[in-house]
Amino acid sequence: MDLRAALKEQFRAGLLMLARCVEACPEELWATPNPIVAPAAHLDNPEWNGVERPFWRIAFHDVYFTHLYLGQDDDAFQPPIGLAVYERPDFSRMWQKPWDLEPYELPAGTEASDQSDILEYIRYVDRILDSTVDGLDLDSQESGLPWYKNVTKLSHELMTLRHLQGHVGQLSELLMQSGIDIDWS
Repeated sequence: MDLRAALKEQFRAGLLMLARCVEACPEELWATPNPIVAPAAHLDNPEWNGVERPFWRIAFHDVYFTHLYLGQDDDAFQPPIGLAVYERPDFSRMWQKPWDLEPYELPAGTEASDQSDILEYIRYVDRILDSTVDGLDLDSQESGLPWYKNVTKLSHELMTLRHLQGHVGQLSELLMQSGIDIDWS
């Protein structure tokens, strides 16, 4: 079996599923905080930044980390220059080391990205998938990311697939709660 072909196939399927969720999301769900939980419920969580996670942030987070984690290491990451998500000044810190900002950490009140902008970003990641996966050293004993120690590159790519699909499941469930079922065929 060709492992690279299998990785490409699974990443493509996951990105397609993510795109279908984004396309199906109704306007009223796109920027609605979810879950709607009182801030007091998060007081014991030092990681919580006070921003609830609406659909658009979950979708953006998912494609962003799929993109970041696809490369061999953090030096290989190339921002999506020319895309609307790259051009926004309020997103600029996401595209440079040390990546101390990501979609979940954008301040409350940050204007939601348009669905078309997130779909454009998903298509961008799909376009770079073949060359990126072809360039991976899947035998490397390092993930290539300093915050993932003792993780091989192959294991990290499989973890990235799980991450992508986990959030697709989360978005799919939000759609189902709104009476929208996705056709996965």
